[in-house]
Amino acid sequence: MDESNETMLPESSVAPLPPAATPVEESEAARHQEEWKKVRELAQKQLDRFMSFEPKVLRGDDPDAIHDMRVASRRLQQILDLVYPNPRPREVRRLRRRIRRCRRALGDVRNCDVLLQRVEPLLARKRSSRREAWTAVDHFLLARRSESFRKALRKLSKVNLAVFYVHMRECLARVGSAQDSGRDAHGRALADLPAAGLFPERVGEALDGVWNAFQEQVALSHRDPRAPVIHGARIAAKRLRYLLEVVHAFDVPGSADALAWLRSLQQHLGDWHDLQILEQMMIEMIARPDFLRDQLPLAMDVERLIVRNRAKKKDFQEKYYQMTRDSSEVQRLKDWVSYLLASPSAAFAKA
Repeated sequence: MDESNETMLPESSVAPLPPAATPVEESEAARHQEEWKKVRELAQKQLDRFMSFEPKVLRGDDPDAIHDMRVASRRLQQILDLVYPNPRPREVRRLRRRIRRCRRALGDVRNCDVLLQRVEPLLARKRSSRREAWTAVDHFLLARRSESFRKALRKLSKVNLAVFYVHMRECLARVGSAQDSGRDAHGRALADLPAAGLFPERVGEALDGVWNAFQEQVALSHRDPRAPVIHGARIAAKRLRYLLEVVHAFDVPGSADALAWLRSLQQHLGDWHDLQILEQMMIEMIARPDFLRDQLPLAMDVERLIVRNRAKKKDFQEKYYQMTRDSSEVQRLKDWVSYLLASPSAAFAKA
């Protein structure tokens, strides 16, 4: 083609180059990149912890490993929910389901371990007016744990944790990346990525949802003291605590005090939950027709244990209510959350 016939664009129509970033903008961008890098490291740490407990869990004789694996799963899930809010990409939803599946598979085993730790000191006493009843409960819990562990192994084998680990690492490696789409080395579509440079705002959005859910569940438990409702407050407190652990990792002022209060609240709710599960287990034990037929006097003794257990459970329930009523500690927590929600970037900048 003759160059003389080419259409020449007027010099004024050429798009100008974007202005160069100022030193302040470059510093801000670098800080945001560091924030995303840190949250990736936090998530990877929990993923590695989660996987490190697998061999001990599979052996079946380490209650602490089962507990620690479940806690790591909650922390990992909370970080995943933070960086991938709803609506989550399909790949993230699949990974999240696998985390929950592992935790729930071990839930009944963990409950049995906790209750056995409560019963064993009672049996170790030289004098116990209810030794025979506690011995029966102990045997029931041991049998229940054995069966629950077998079921847990079957469920865990279906998860394929090795494949889960590889996919989760790939997912976490993309957090905060500037890329928006594409395919990984296996040809799978990459999950939509959270926008880089918005980490404090993302924390604010996540905290707004988790905090409101916590407040609503606590308020509901004050109006409706049924066990499932109080248990819902316990779960909401865990989610809030694990999110605030991420905030605390960035040294945000006030986060340490908030976490201390939540840990104390969780302790009361945890003790209440243990007694609630113990009551359910004992009721299940004596409700068996053969047990009632052959061990009626023993069943009556276990019923007396249930009555005593309910009195202790009520004490922990009252402590929970006292902690969550309008008090100076609760007001400080509300004020701090309001401050963080009002300006997440300012709160992180002070860290």
